[in-house]
Amino acid sequence: MRKRARIIYNPTSGKELFKRTLPDVLIKLEKAGFETSAYATEKVGDATTEAARSLEQNYDVLIAAGGDGTLNEVINGIAEKPNRPSLGIIPMGTVNDFGRALHLPTDIMSAIDVIIEGHLTRVDIGKMNSRYFINLAAGGQLTQVSYETPSKLKSIVGPFAYYIKGFEMLPQMKAVDIRIEYDDNVFQGEAMLFLLGLTNSMAGFEKLVPDAKLDDGYFTLIIVEKANLAELGHIMTLASRGEHTKHPKVHYKKAESISISSFTDMQLNVDGEYGGKLPGNFLNLKQHIEVFTPNDIKNDEIIEQ
Repeated sequence: MRKRARIIYNPTSGKELFKRTLPDVLIKLEKAGFETSAYATEKVGDATTEAARSLEQNYDVLIAAGGDGTLNEVINGIAEKPNRPSLGIIPMGTVNDFGRALHLPTDIMSAIDVIIEGHLTRVDIGKMNSRYFINLAAGGQLTQVSYETPSKLKSIVGPFAYYIKGFEMLPQMKAVDIRIEYDDNVFQGEAMLFLLGLTNSMAGFEKLVPDAKLDDGYFTLIIVEKANLAELGHIMTLASRGEHTKHPKVHYKKAESISISSFTDMQLNVDGEYGGKLPGNFLNLKQHIEVFTPNDIKNDEIIEQ
């Protein structure tokens, strides 16, 4: 029996390259035995609505073509449902953190080949209050970089846009008094930022979580204590090399369940987009989603660079 696949794509991602390539993609999938249709998003939230509707139509495979924001929306459309389809990913965004973590090709047709080959890996996802994420949740002024960086700058210089904007924001950063409960432990004090990672790649930093596992049921929790400008610059430089974990102002922990609160107003970043404000309750849903990955990579090797 032919498998049914539904493509959900952001027509503006990747300088509209996927939109132009779509006819060839459909032909390739049809030849491989997939009965395929496509849906173009128009506004925020469309991918979530369409992903949920696709489940009602009993599609076997959902293919998300776009950046991390599109992928996040698709995950939010299927995460709570029992009949979740296998998920294919065509990385078309500026940074593509999740695609990098899975070693997915950035070439569209090569990414389609990964889906056709049919090798599946079960991966963890995160739940924050009532919202789901696949890669990252974070708080602190520096974490606003990804959704404050102008889209024109992102498209011109790519991931480096985050570094530029990040270093610009360092002088403005202020510590916030915060309480973080993680499993049976507590951090309470002034912090510059916190990150909860599911993969090794966040905002273009591919070594932020050097020992990340995509399927172990644990978040990596990074807390940066109150620090001066020189210390923050040093930590960012170390982070680009994966050497930040031993810095005295950096807490680096593993946890399944995390609760974070603060009396100070703090915005949250979820998979590179604005995610509301604290308080936040975070839960790791172990091996919750099945994604297509290159068949020459084993689960325990998938995040190694």
